[in-house]
Amino acid sequence: MRTSEIKRSTSETEVSVKLCVDGTGRSVINTGVGFLDHMLTLFAVHGRFDLEVTCTGDTVIDDHHSVEDIGITLGRAFDQACGDRRGITRYGSTWLPMDEALVLCAADVSGRSCLRFGVKMPAEKVGSFDTELVEEFFTAFTREFPISLHFILQYGTNTHHIIEAVFKSFARTLSACLAADSRCPDTIPSSKGVL
Repeated sequence: MRTSEIKRSTSETEVSVKLCVDGTGRSVINTGVGFLDHMLTLFAVHGRFDLEVTCTGDTVIDDHHSVEDIGITLGRAFDQACGDRRGITRYGSTWLPMDEALVLCAADVSGRSCLRFGVKMPAEKVGSFDTELVEEFFTAFTREFPISLHFILQYGTNTHHIIEAVFKSFARTLSACLAADSRCPDTIPSSKGVL
């Protein structure tokens, strides 16, 4: 079982993440940012990751520090849990519909950080959540778990649906990337021999 437990403490936030990559989708999420709680719960369910996330942050200012630091900590948790990436499939992609929205997520667990976020949000907020923070979350995540991660919004008009499609497609894609390749269970999936 690929598991990790990561804590991050700054003057702005206290974040704790427990992760089991080979889980069933069980989650306990309490970040202080309600919309992010919803998205991380969906992420756990659709990726079949067991995930516990807690955060105490300076949300009296805004949600930025909490969202970014959770992205950092979750990225570190995946990095630690997946070790040298031996035996993984490496690549994955998912077209995911969410009502009127359609999003593509494609990823390569390459050992190189790259984010292309081709998702324009129709609204600046969903409830009290600043929608620009979605990209901040994924920027932080890919810095700590070095993958090439691409999102394309094909179409959509409801910002909540678009963001939900982003997180669900990410969950499915990451799960596919990290799935065991039964043909090469003890091989690092790179002609270089390292990721």
